[in-house]
Amino acid sequence: MSKARRLATVGHSYVITANRRLAHEMAVQGKERWDVTAIAPVRYRADFGRVAAHARDGEASRLQTLNVRLDRSPHLMWYAGLDAVLKDAWDVVHCWEEPYVAAGAQVARNVPSSALLVMATFQNLSKHYPWPLSGFERNSMARADGWIAFGQTVSDALSTRDGYSSRPSRIIPPGVDLERFHPDREAGRAIRARVGWTDAALVIGFLGRFVPEKGIDTLLNALRASRANWRALFVGSGPMQPAIEALAREHQGRVLVANGVTHDGVPPWLNSMTVLCAPSVTTASWREQFGRMLIEAMACGVPVLASDSGEMPHVVGDAGIILPEADDRAWAEAIDRLLDDGARRAELTARGLERVSARYAWPVVARAHLEFFEALLGDRRD
Repeated sequence: MSKARRLATVGHSYVITANRRLAHEMAVQGKERWDVTAIAPVRYRADFGRVAAHARDGEASRLQTLNVRLDRSPHLMWYAGLDAVLKDAWDVVHCWEEPYVAAGAQVARNVPSSALLVMATFQNLSKHYPWPLSGFERNSMARADGWIAFGQTVSDALSTRDGYSSRPSRIIPPGVDLERFHPDREAGRAIRARVGWTDAALVIGFLGRFVPEKGIDTLLNALRASRANWRALFVGSGPMQPAIEALAREHQGRVLVANGVTHDGVPPWLNSMTVLCAPSVTTASWREQFGRMLIEAMACGVPVLASDSGEMPHVVGDAGIILPEADDRAWAEAIDRLLDDGARRAELTARGLERVSARYAWPVVARAHLEFFEALLGDRRD
């Protein structure tokens, strides 16, 4: 049997155990063909404070931790001692840091010529970055042997851009953990009981940051215009919480805000929802890059309503309902129709479960990564 190829995958998000599922599944799917190491910060300043990396029992990939510097600024953060780690005999280095940030350029600079470098990006706008970010991107892509677009709109935005157009690329979406995110009626019922809502309540849900670009105003206005006897559950936090609380005062007992729910704690809250709404609104400098809450909701059997911002129509496909951005009336009418149509909700639930299983399950996503790496290695031999 030939010696296993060595893969290093680098990313600050790997400090969180759940985010290392990609590395774990690449090791599982490539068993005996790939030896996988995830390189993560020892600690990282995340949304809920500083997080420390810990190996989990049963992880098939190795965990290599490094101290990081300047983690107050995601664009300027870099890894201490990364050069020594990357000098090892890797066949492929996969960089889950954006090409335009310091860490991405640092990875590119330190990958030896004997190894392939594959960059990954969520950027779905072709931006002109200021210095030094423009230099980071130029240097990262000059060294890259290929790149992964985390969605169709990413590919559309970057595939003709200098540095990207001449490199092989694949569209490979992020994944969802179907062991953690799955239909669980009892968990959802327990959340409803905790907040005083009946099992029969029709719950409109939102999951994410309470910021303008996530379409909070659209959803609040749609709920005000809706004729349905809804309940509204907002899971997350952010500066628009006072606007949500104003709706709660207008509709006593019908609106709940759940702050401080960690990612590990999300599945029961999703399972308590009748419908998830993702009304993101495009701005001059941002459009929805993916919408992880969509695949997590579909995995829990929750139908989704999503705006046509950025990648979301491609994520949802025919497994949900796509609505125009910032159209309060269209959102109110769609909410009313879906809450009134149990058969339609059941149809969307079935389609969502099928879609996440076929496209977004981590084993599927991991296999797509390995197939791309193997194709690049084959091209190099040719």
